[in-house]
Amino acid sequence: MSRNPPTPALWSALLFSSLLFLQGCSLLPRQEADAQGSAAAERPAQDAFTLVVHAPPAIRPTLERHLDLQRFRPQPDLQPRELTRLLAAADDNARELLATLGYFSPTLTVDLAPAVPGSSTPPTITISVEPGPQTQVVEAEVEFAGAPPDNVQTRRQHARIRNSWLLSPGQPFTQTDWDNAKNQGLRQLQTRRHPTARIANSRAEVDADIHQARLSVTYDPGPLYRFGPLRVEGSQRYDPDGARRLARLPTGTEYDEARLLDAQLRLASSGYYDAVFLTLDTEGTDPLAAPVVAQVREAPMQKLVSGVGLSTDSGARLSLDHTHNRLPGIGWRALSKLALDRNTKRLGTEWMALPDEEGWRWFSGAQLQRETTGDYEVNSTRLRAGRSQSTDHIDRNYALQFDTARSQGVNAPPSSAALSAQFGWTGRYFNNPTTPTRGYGVAWELGVGTTLRPQRDPFVRLLARWLHYQPLGRVQAAQGPARQSRLAWRAE
Repeated sequence: MSRNPPTPALWSALLFSSLLFLQGCSLLPRQEADAQGSAAAERPAQDAFTLVVHAPPAIRPTLERHLDLQRFRPQPDLQPRELTRLLAAADDNARELLATLGYFSPTLTVDLAPAVPGSSTPPTITISVEPGPQTQVVEAEVEFAGAPPDNVQTRRQHARIRNSWLLSPGQPFTQTDWDNAKNQGLRQLQTRRHPTARIANSRAEVDADIHQARLSVTYDPGPLYRFGPLRVEGSQRYDPDGARRLARLPTGTEYDEARLLDAQLRLASSGYYDAVFLTLDTEGTDPLAAPVVAQVREAPMQKLVSGVGLSTDSGARLSLDHTHNRLPGIGWRALSKLALDRNTKRLGTEWMALPDEEGWRWFSGAQLQRETTGDYEVNSTRLRAGRSQSTDHIDRNYALQFDTARSQGVNAPPSSAALSAQFGWTGRYFNNPTTPTRGYGVAWELGVGTTLRPQRDPFVRLLARWLHYQPLGRVQAAQGPARQSRLAWRAE
């Protein structure tokens, strides 16, 4: 019986199937290799060794955090020769760290437990510490370079630095406390009268045998500085002389960093500048008239801010605030506000001049308001003009005010008008002008006037307010640094 040869179509199908089979076989090893590579990548890298520190609780965290060994622990390819070198240096490294804590004669042992052959557990390095007695400060000398001061205030400043020295005899000696004590004394000089003060010499003599430290530091106060003229850099739209009057920098008085920061805050909150930074120029200038450089970034000439809101009492609310920092012709600053809701429509503007040399400034204001009250509506106007003064701790103002009210609706009261003279005084005596924790503030307002409609009746209005902050101690927040708590007492 004869056998027919395969047709060309069958040969083609067999050849195509063979090619697919061969390609699939060629992919198998690669897929297995990729799977093995992914599994290796997912496995966490093993540490080169395990570090164990046996030391008192007050010392252990410093050693565990700052030992040089910790930098090499996550390197799994660490060679045995390199590990041996690290072990030899670990003793000196630990002693240096302990010396910063005041322990100059510790007993240290560094042991290495090799890895068990065939085990995945890395070697273990154990450092055991017996710190010994902590060094105590027995003497602290604070001196000042130059001739003895003939100025009473300078002598008092030096006495305050000595009396507030942080590392006094009888306290444990640590490098951190030593640095803090030196820097605190330097900071007291630099913030008052001597901005270029420096540490001329400092010495800590430690006797490790008897665990005692003798400290000495010499400050070079440098020259006494006084505030000179204010130099404004970056001013284009607004008069630099206006910045000087806004800052109210006490030219000619002794340098005080707190006063410099207060002047910076006054400029930043004036509305004329988006950013302000004040520095004292101590390079090549006369210390008794050192210029104060004000680097400013000016605010736009005009600004418009809009807002929308919703209230269950007054429904939808729309507000527009417009600021013009230099009105044409008079150069005053204008703040205008428009507020609309279901019950009240209000349009008001307040104009303020730049302060004069004494800090007094003129102001004027006008307001139109339409308010729905019960079954009738009240249309009121207010015109006000006067002068105000703001200093570091005290604000004063006096003004003449004219008010009118006209009611519309069923059983509406008659129209009225009044003219009054108003006086105000506010005193702030807090430990911090922006975030106070202690101190008090007092304010009173006096108004004397007469009604003009429907009949003339004189009146007197007196309002007094009192605010007192009482500190309660520091509170540690769940996240972030501790903050100072306070209790506020208010009376009116």
